[in-house]
Amino acid sequence: MKSPLKTRNNHTILTVSELNHAAKDLLENTLSSLWVSGEISNLKQHVSGHWYFSLKDDNAQVGCVFFHNKNRLLEWQPEDGMKVEVQALVTLFKLRGNFQLNVDTIRLAGKGNLFKAFELLKIKLEKEGLFEPIRKKPLPTFPKQIGIITSPSGAALLDILSTLMHRMPSIPIMIYPTQVQGECAAEKIVESIQTAESRNECDVLMLCRGGGSIEDLWSFNEEIVARTIASCPIPIICGIGHETDFTIADFVSDVRAPTPTGAAHLISPDKKELLQRIRSINEDILKTMQNLLDIHMQHIDMLAHLLIHPNKQIHLQFIQLQQLSDKFTNTWMRYFENRLWSLRELNQRIKLTKPDISPLTTKLRELDQRLYRAIIHYFDTLMVPLERQQAQLNLLNPESILGRGYSIIYDKDNQILRKNDQINVGDTIQVTFAKGWSKAKILEKGKRKN
Repeated sequence: MKSPLKTRNNHTILTVSELNHAAKDLLENTLSSLWVSGEISNLKQHVSGHWYFSLKDDNAQVGCVFFHNKNRLLEWQPEDGMKVEVQALVTLFKLRGNFQLNVDTIRLAGKGNLFKAFELLKIKLEKEGLFEPIRKKPLPTFPKQIGIITSPSGAALLDILSTLMHRMPSIPIMIYPTQVQGECAAEKIVESIQTAESRNECDVLMLCRGGGSIEDLWSFNEEIVARTIASCPIPIICGIGHETDFTIADFVSDVRAPTPTGAAHLISPDKKELLQRIRSINEDILKTMQNLLDIHMQHIDMLAHLLIHPNKQIHLQFIQLQQLSDKFTNTWMRYFENRLWSLRELNQRIKLTKPDISPLTTKLRELDQRLYRAIIHYFDTLMVPLERQQAQLNLLNPESILGRGYSIIYDKDNQILRKNDQINVGDTIQVTFAKGWSKAKILEKGKRKN
């Protein structure tokens, strides 16, 4: 339909339909797609899926329609009272002549939009499992080298370096300078993490910056930063902003610290605490060793009481041998005496009867000789092991050993010296020979050449 406004004159009379049509064309051609901010009120969701609401400020309001084919793409739910910004076409509903906005898209106004984006990304990454504790990598107890990803001109870097130098100055530090705020900051942070990963010179990374507004910290809420942190094989600890500031990077990192200084505390062992711990462990080791030494010394003392000196042992065995020899001799002496007595008694009886005993005498003499030889042979058989034992005892006898050219050396406390390291140059010693002893002084020490 051709707009009647273009052909009208002062006397033209318009119908209502023509007026509404002309007004609709005028609005759509003059105020096409534009952004309007305001507060949502009277939000209604029709069964058709279309949304109807008013957008108002302190002085006015305008009706809005958000058709289903467009609002179904929205990832969040608008509510009454929300401050929003809508991109819309200004138009007129011709049937009733209602002035309204046909909404194309809607977003939270100002920081609200950032908070909503934060929540949406947080929910998305959480569903993917990027926040799960099971995927968190542990920080090294004693880092070999610490990498710091931050702005080289920020106060956070000075705080970190000061803390690390105070706690453990021996740990090497590698700084990866990067932009942490403004346009392209997220891409720069990703580049620094990837550089540290490719160079593989640090076993832990610190991603830090000082405090600021949500806009200042927003680069740490970008999805590319979060995914780069999650995929990095090197453990990453985040210390971003103040204790009350939370970013997506905090959730996806392996450890979140409340501040950059807090991150430095978490990653660095305290040299004072380590020294105290080493002293404590050293004391425990010394106590344990002393206790073990005391136990073994008691055991040695107990065994020493059970040991018999070689000379004493030989003497006891000699006495035992002498006793066995005497017992053996006495036994056979009694046996011979009994036989002799029997022979004398038999001889006396023979004299009384006076028979012809010449043949018997001859036989008796033969038997007596055979008995004598048997006794001598038996004695010889018994003496062989006795002589062997006597020879073995003589070998063990210190006097026999000394007789072969050896000597025994005693220190000033009359203790036998067995090792070269038991004496020092200038000590007085006593050397005992097979016959006699001498005192000597150590003039020189050395080791035997093999």
